[in-house]
Amino acid sequence: MKWLKQEFYSAVFLKFFVVSGFAALMNFLSRIMFNTVMSYPAAIFMAFWVGLTTAFLLNRRYVFPQSVAGDARKQFLYFLAVNLFALLQTMVVSLVVAWTLLPAMGITRWSREIAHLAGIAFPLFVSFLGHKYFSFRTPEGLQEKQHE
Repeated sequence: MKWLKQEFYSAVFLKFFVVSGFAALMNFLSRIMFNTVMSYPAAIFMAFWVGLTTAFLLNRRYVFPQSVAGDARKQFLYFLAVNLFALLQTMVVSLVVAWTLLPAMGITRWSREIAHLAGIAFPLFVSFLGHKYFSFRTPEGLQEKQHE
């Protein structure tokens, strides 16, 4: 538990939170635009790619700057793997909230937007750990973890 507390009460997590918030905003706004020309599930999927690209570029540059020296293509593939798991979480949460939870609560106004925001927020913590220790890991970062 102490390790998790240190992870989430850190400057790196705060930067990740800010970058993720901006990427989520790009995801959210693009989903609304995509939804004007395609179905809700397809719009979520397409918006995911907008958010993913934004998040990768900003995380690599500002959150994990030591990773810039690494192979960007390899990092992107790892980043994609972590985010495909996040996409699954986002899709399930968004659809369950939009199609089940909110209607059961009698909420119909802005239900897709509320549901999509819940879906985007859900994987934040797991994604941070995945990116820190998988997508943008460095030999130095792994050595630090081993000594803790």
